[in-house]
Amino acid sequence: MKRSIIVVALATVLATLVATTAALAGGSRDNTLYRYIGQLQSKTASSVTVTVQNGNHAALRSLIGQPQVQEFATNDKTVFLKWTNGIPTVVGLDDLAPNDYVTVNIRADRGATIAQTKVKPAATVADRGPTWERPTKPLYLFRGTFVSSADGTITITVKGGNRPALKLLIGRPGDQTFTTGPETVFLHWAKRIPTVIDASKLKVGDRIIVRIRAGRGSTLAQVQATPAKRVADREPRASETNQNNQS
Repeated sequence: MKRSIIVVALATVLATLVATTAALAGGSRDNTLYRYIGQLQSKTASSVTVTVQNGNHAALRSLIGQPQVQEFATNDKTVFLKWTNGIPTVVGLDDLAPNDYVTVNIRADRGATIAQTKVKPAATVADRGPTWERPTKPLYLFRGTFVSSADGTITITVKGGNRPALKLLIGRPGDQTFTTGPETVFLHWAKRIPTVIDASKLKVGDRIIVRIRAGRGSTLAQVQATPAKRVADREPRASETNQNNQS
């Protein structure tokens, strides 16, 4: 009798573990970003057709053996952006120009095929203009929290960054001050939508990314003296790579 009870109890525990695993697996769906980059060919009320020329690893992998021209679904939740001189504006579908370079961001299962990704409505479609300008200098990216700002500077407590930036911080304190200037674009992100702000809108403790383009092999002092290209407040991780590729 006791053995039967133990067997039933073990079976119950096993069933619970299986159910929990299935629930967790289900919760991880649509968690991989697919970013397709190319020139806009046409658009309808529910799709954009793009000649894909680049993308992140997941996107390029999904295109193996597939046509270069692909039609991606959109819906009323898709955010359309137009970037000009590093400044984004939320626009309508009609504002996207044929032959402009666009980035199409889609969330889908890991390992999804192009047939599976392109039927999922894009989260964002961003118009980058008629030319794709690649940066000419290395990026120094610092992640942290906002401390203060003054005329022409911003101070953050650095908590992370890319490799070139972090190498410069070896043996340095966490709080670092960076130069800003008229060319610095301050962006606040909310629900995948970036809005241009000024430094006075930043709040202590806000999550901040500072992006600086400086010469290869620059010292920390040289990087800090170079006006930042962008200061982003609460930027989603999904947008980071795309922003890093901007000049």
